[in-house]
Amino acid sequence: MNPRIDTLPVLILFPHNRCNCRCVMCDIWKLDTREEISAAELERHLADIEKLRVEWVVFSGGEPLMHSDLFRLSAMLRVRGIRTTMLSTGLLIERFASRIVEHIDDVIVSLDGPPKVHDQIRRVPRAFEHLAAGVRAVHALKPDFPIAARCTVQKANHSLLRETAASAQSIGLRSISYLAADVTSTAFNRPEGWTDGRVAPVALTSEELPQLEREIECLIEEWSAGGFIVEPPEKLRRIAAHFGPSEPVAPRCNAPWVSAVVETDGTVRPCFFHRPIGRLNGQSLIEVLNGPEAIAFRQRLDVARDPTCRRCVCSLFRV
Repeated sequence: MNPRIDTLPVLILFPHNRCNCRCVMCDIWKLDTREEISAAELERHLADIEKLRVEWVVFSGGEPLMHSDLFRLSAMLRVRGIRTTMLSTGLLIERFASRIVEHIDDVIVSLDGPPKVHDQIRRVPRAFEHLAAGVRAVHALKPDFPIAARCTVQKANHSLLRETAASAQSIGLRSISYLAADVTSTAFNRPEGWTDGRVAPVALTSEELPQLEREIECLIEEWSAGGFIVEPPEKLRRIAAHFGPSEPVAPRCNAPWVSAVVETDGTVRPCFFHRPIGRLNGQSLIEVLNGPEAIAFRQRLDVARDPTCRRCVCSLFRV
């Protein structure tokens, strides 16, 4: 593949660096600084975004709704025909329902189990209740507004995937996707990685793995035909393989050639999990994406053999 990037279909932005949950599988909430991408900063890169023919911007983070003016950022992109998706904990959706409907194209909320388990994983009282209220508020304004769920599979919910799907459906979510909890990378505010003590409450033991495998097969049998589950069966089965003892196999992915992640401090990554390829401080987006470090990274990256890629829990392949 060409190591230079001339088009970038997908751009992931972290509008705000902090989060309003304290999830057991993520350390973003531990940040004690407050940073966000300003409208002026985004404005500085709009020419490059247009040159790169960006089609889809995903607001991730951090919780995007903690940004002081998220909807201005979205409006700046949507006026250029760019689709905007927001990844959210769901806690603030009810408060901003009318502005979400007006300024965002679709939302993906984190849903990590039926109500009690979701609240325990998020470590926020009534988290599920707030999420459900937010979905109701949005659909009261626009019944067909697309809100989907994403579930991070881990120790606390590995036997409850079908109940999680039922919970998503019961509150009016359009679909649900599943991915394995990441316990190996330096993403999500853990630059030194996790110790065994931090991994243990999230990862599955060898004794728990067969139960996950059975639950996935039941999920496939009972839910796949309806189209409510995003992943095909083979991708769902990869979740169990991620926690298993066998050597991991890299998923099909071309994320470093078709997408980029821009964090609140200007750090640019080829995906969530690989190390940075540059900073926007004083440089344009195109300059960073096609700088010496970025070019060298893509030239030597062998997805099938790279250890980070082989352990990836959230791949992207776009033609």
